[in-house]
Order: sequence, then C-alpha cells, then structure tokens
Amino acid sequence: MSDVFLNGQPASADDLRALALTNYGHFTSMQVRGRAVQGLDLHLRRLRSATRELFDAELAEERILADLRTALDARGSGDCALRMTVFARGFDYRRPADAGTPDLLVSLSPPATSGKPPLRLKSYPFVRPLPHIKHVGTFPLFHYRRLASRAGFDDALFVAPDGTVAEGSIWNIGFWDGERVIWPEAPALRGVTEQLLQAGLDELGIAQRRRPVGLAEAGGFQGAFAANASGVQVVLEIDGAALSPVPALMEQLAAALARQPWQPV
Repeated sequence: MSDVFLNGQPASADDLRALALTNYGHFTSMQVRGRAVQGLDLHLRRLRSATRELFDAELAEERILADLRTALDARGSGDCALRMTVFARGFDYRRPADAGTPDLLVSLSPPATSGKPPLRLKSYPFVRPLPHIKHVGTFPLFHYRRLASRAGFDDALFVAPDGTVAEGSIWNIGFWDGERVIWPEAPALRGVTEQLLQAGLDELGIAQRRRPVGLAEAGGFQGAFAANASGVQVVLEIDGAALSPVPALMEQLAAALARQPWQPV
C-alpha cells in the first residue's frame, strides 16, 4: 500500500525526481480524524492562493479534495497526518518564467500523538523569504533547529531585523500577559492552527491582541506557547529566561481549538 500519491495515483521514485532536484513549490500539513480536518477551508485557501502566486495557475478546490479522498481511500483509515505539496515536474530553473503545470503530491503518515513536551527555545536572527507562503524552502528552518538542539535547546525562535519575535521553526508562537493572548506582529507564516485558536478565543470571549513583541520582552511574559498542525505545547524558556507554565491558559487554548468544527474531506 502506497502512502504517497501524485495526481491521484501511487507515486514512483521517478515521479518525485523534479521535487527533489528543483525544490520549487509549496505545501500544507493537516491532521485527519475520521476523514475530517479542522480548518479544511483554510488549508484549501492556502493551497489555492500560493499556487496562484508561484505558478500563475488556478488550482480547483474539487481537484484538491478528489486527490485527498483518493489517498485516504487507499490508506483505509480516516486518521493520519497528511501533507499536500504543490510542485511542477515541468518546472525548469533555467526558464523559470514558465512555472509549468502544477502537480499535487499527497503523503500520509501516522497521526500526531497528544501530550507534546514543553519547549526551550534559542533565538536566531532570521526571516523566511516569502514568509506568507508555506513553501518547500525548509533548509534554514531545519538548520537553525539543529543549531538550537546542539546548543542544548529544543527548537529555534526566529527574530526579525528590528528585534521583534517572528515565528518558530515550524510553528507560531503566542504569549500570555495575564489578561490576554499576545500574537507577535512580524513577517511570518500565519498558520492554520493559529487562525483556529484566534477564532476559538474570540468565541470564548478571551482577549487577544496582535502587536510587535521585542525579543528582550519575550521572557517577561507570564507564559508562552507554540502552535502548529500537530498541536499546542508549552514554551518554558527563551534564551535562558524561564517562563512559568500556565495550566489555565493551556486549558483555554484546548477549549478554543475544540470549538472549531472538523470539516469532512
């Protein structure tokens, strides 16, 4: 049974050659439970918008959903982690003006487990190119994550040139000032889970604000958390400055996320 599908068919190694050698494209990652996804509409919007920008092409929602359903049917289970990558086997870096016809790659893996461990973060000056797109240029993300690990931390936190907190390696970050959730305002990918949390916090009547957060003040908040498609986890340290876990905050975040509907694929 294949766990990788290209344009609705099991993918071969040769099918993946262009993506491996050229590395031009974008993707989205999601958790599937019972053949449903939280924020499916947001994932679809992300895929269509980035395809328009990177390939000058329209990506039909019906095509995306058909390929997702084919992959889930073949897997035989409604629970998994799923990534859809948009690239073009015909893309030629020597003639990049013609981006080629988009191909859709769907890869499936076991679902994320709950109870993610707390994070201790080390900051690095870095802003992703085209930060609003979840593109496949992930080398610097993993490189800084590796550097952080070698320095005795769990992950990397990126800081913009003006000294403001931007995002983590593969997640968004939020802070708690004792009254409201603070979302850093800086060049970053606005994640689907971040958007779901914001909607849920609004529904619960919990105050939140987006504003610039300087790295120098990040360790002074009452609490912090990281969020991506695999869940929400506590941030316990930034550059050696300890942050206290706030169980009530994590409960509120869990409640906010739980309010968001699971949309059938």
